[in-house]
Amino acid sequence: MSNYLRYRIKGGCYFFTVNLLERNNTLLVDHIDLLRESVRLCQQKRPFHIDAWVVLPEHMHTIWTLPEGDDDFSNRWKIIKTSFSKELPKNERRSKIRIKRGERGIWQRRFWD
Repeated sequence: MSNYLRYRIKGGCYFFTVNLLERNNTLLVDHIDLLRESVRLCQQKRPFHIDAWVVLPEHMHTIWTLPEGDDDFSNRWKIIKTSFSKELPKNERRSKIRIKRGERGIWQRRFWD
């Protein structure tokens, strides 16, 4: 298993790139209102400031500033991805491993910061 080292600063400003699994997919722009609602829901549960956000058909770039004393961006991404995925029809291709793990085939497993 990979050991990803993340540079964490409580209250820090972070840049992320988050990709859909299928790079020829347009889910993010096709369901932009659902993405916005997923982010809004996350911000209610785990506040953060959006400095910038660019949504492209198959990936997005964001810059967030987290609250003072908080460096938990991973659970914020989990909330956004889960909320978005739950509202989509289950018609994506899934590998045997994703089926075995009960995972959807929407997002790449990692994000880059």
